Amino acid sequence: MILRVPAGPGRTDRARAATGRAGAGSHEIPPADRPGTAPRRPPSGQRPPEGREPPASSFGTGPLSRAAALIHTLVTVEALLLVAASPGLAALLLLDPAPANLPLAAVCLLPLGPATAAALYALDRRDRDLADLHPARSYWRGWRLNAVPALKLWTPLLAWLTVIAFTLTHFTATGLPGWWAVLLAAVGVGSLLWGAHALVLTALFAFRARDTARLAAYFLARHGRATLGAASLLVLTAAGTAVLTEALPALLAAPLLLSLLHSSRPVIAETQKDFTA
Repeated sequence: MILRVPAGPGRTDRARAATGRAGAGSHEIPPADRPGTAPRRPPSGQRPPEGREPPASSFGTGPLSRAAALIHTLVTVEALLLVAASPGLAALLLLDPAPANLPLAAVCLLPLGPATAAALYALDRRDRDLADLHPARSYWRGWRLNAVPALKLWTPLLAWLTVIAFTLTHFTATGLPGWWAVLLAAVGVGSLLWGAHALVLTALFAFRARDTARLAAYFLARHGRATLGAASLLVLTAAGTAVLTEALPALLAAPLLLSLLHSSRPVIAETQKDFTA
């Protein structure tokens, strides 16, 4: 059973509604920085209050302007994600692709969890005021807020996936029947999909780690379309990596994460509606 997260003492010190994080000692995030909200504007057809003229914008709002803003955000977030994950990725390039190095590869991938959560945080804010784009500022804010919460979920996930991968690469030595390999592979895929939901929830909400884990497992079956969307991205990434290059996931990380956010909108909406105060 999934319990609602109470608004009182049951919440963590870092509790924040939706994507806004207002941890202990941090500044309160203005309403315009929360998901699902925007700066108040006069109703359609109504003039602004007297004495106030709408601010002149030096940036257009047409399709070309939005496309340019999107490209700017994707390129910036992509570059910052690679920078944040570069210590582990650089070490990963030095490892031989041998099954014995799987635990070391998992350690090298540890920085990728916080980097991915920060990218999701920044991409979630890409549709704000086009004349005030600051994806780099949003990214580093997301990294500061999400580094520890993401590691609390990312570390056990990597450890579990390492056990599965190590077992599959040494499966003949286990003496288990062949259907066990299929079962382990299915469990591994399910774990990756759970991890996708967990990273989205970690990036945009301030639940305790165990609550985020339970919600991610709940949404695997609750929102089949969101899970299917994450699975399609996983298949696309795996196929592109096998056919083209192993660097493809890193080079296309920002567009893939933006697609993950889009497919996760039902999960985000229900979490915001039913599990936040």
